[in-house]
Amino acid sequence: MTAPIASTAPLAPASRAGSVREVAQLAFPIVLTQMSQTVMHVVDSIFVGQLGAAQLGALGFAGIWLWTVFSLFNGCATGVQTFVSQTHGAGRDAECGRWAWQGFYAVVPLTALALFGFAAVAEPLFARLGTSEALREHALDYVRMRPIGFTGFALWIVLAAFFRGLGDTRTPLVATLIANAVNIVLDYGLVLGRLGLPAWGIAGAGVATSIAEWVGALVMLLAFARPSLRRAYGTRPVAPDGAEIRRFLRTGAPIGGQWVLDMSAFALFTTLVARMGDASMAATQAMISLLSLSFMQAIGIGLATTTLVGRYKGAGSLDAALRSLVSALKLAVALALAVAALFLLAPEALIGLYTDDAEVLRLARPLLALGAAFQLFDALQIVLSGALRGAGDTRWPFVAQTLLAWALRLPLVWLFAFVWEAGVVGAWYAEFVFILVLALALGWRFRTGAWKEVAI
Repeated sequence: MTAPIASTAPLAPASRAGSVREVAQLAFPIVLTQMSQTVMHVVDSIFVGQLGAAQLGALGFAGIWLWTVFSLFNGCATGVQTFVSQTHGAGRDAECGRWAWQGFYAVVPLTALALFGFAAVAEPLFARLGTSEALREHALDYVRMRPIGFTGFALWIVLAAFFRGLGDTRTPLVATLIANAVNIVLDYGLVLGRLGLPAWGIAGAGVATSIAEWVGALVMLLAFARPSLRRAYGTRPVAPDGAEIRRFLRTGAPIGGQWVLDMSAFALFTTLVARMGDASMAATQAMISLLSLSFMQAIGIGLATTTLVGRYKGAGSLDAALRSLVSALKLAVALALAVAALFLLAPEALIGLYTDDAEVLRLARPLLALGAAFQLFDALQIVLSGALRGAGDTRWPFVAQTLLAWALRLPLVWLFAFVWEAGVVGAWYAEFVFILVLALALGWRFRTGAWKEVAI
């Protein structure tokens, strides 16, 4: 296997700086990468869904809690992109590689400790959360297979942030496509017992995804080690530097904190849904999986926005940074409207990909109608958050999103779902109100211009 040649993007001509075309060219491979990662999750859900509603619900429940723990390190690792993009934009290319190494030292070892620790306490934790015994046992089977995979994924995220900071979005795409192919084959074999492999059910999905994540990480590592990158961007190994790690964490840790506290709130949201019954949790899992069609597109555009805002701010071109955000928002809205049309025109066909359970289908149909509007505002807040990260403005969004998640989102979920007895549909209406207010708050922050003064 040969690593792809990294191709970084130079600053665009002034006439094209921040244009929709520039954003689209940078974002398109990232969107494909994110969609491919989504396909990995969708494939897991489709194969596991053939085992039953309890297994499908368990996959979503376990996945949310695992991502809650991992999101602290995932968010922190994306800080590498901010440092690399601003350093590249300022013309100090030889310093870019150091930030990948300092990000590695700050993130990867702690990821392993945290995920193996979570797997050790998952059984009593899930028991206290009040889920059904069947769902809990299936969820534990999956959780125990995932810590080693998440460790490889942390390495993958650090290296992907480095390449994207340089404007190279092709290398992460190649790694993701290879990993996705591995996951599909192993899911087919290990979940259902095909290709001469054992039928491990939901645990097999965990093993398949973990192996695929390490394959992706190794592809990225081969690309990172190329002599051409070592000469141009200083990617040779360097020792941990306490001052640089602390500087990195001042920017990266608020991103991780923002993500983990938001995900904690969402994990509690899914726990409340799980207590409504296996059918409600299975419908929510199908909803989350389908929302990822839009979510991952927005994440891709948001990551491109992080690179461009960081690059142009590093180069001192704040007008181009602002134009990049406006162009990214236009692109995100266009794609979100296309997904909304799909949700509204073909709900039965989409839900039928996951299950034929009559109760799950009944619950999922109104959720998709709500999801059409939800994913539009979700796309807006994702892109705005990406722009603020590129500027290095990470502390204010951390505080704002945390307060909204815990002071608005969860109380509304309880009010709509339980007090007003609207069930799982009411819970998702509460999610919609939260995401709408968050998008407005992040938009207001960028309009204040405070991002222009933030130094990393």
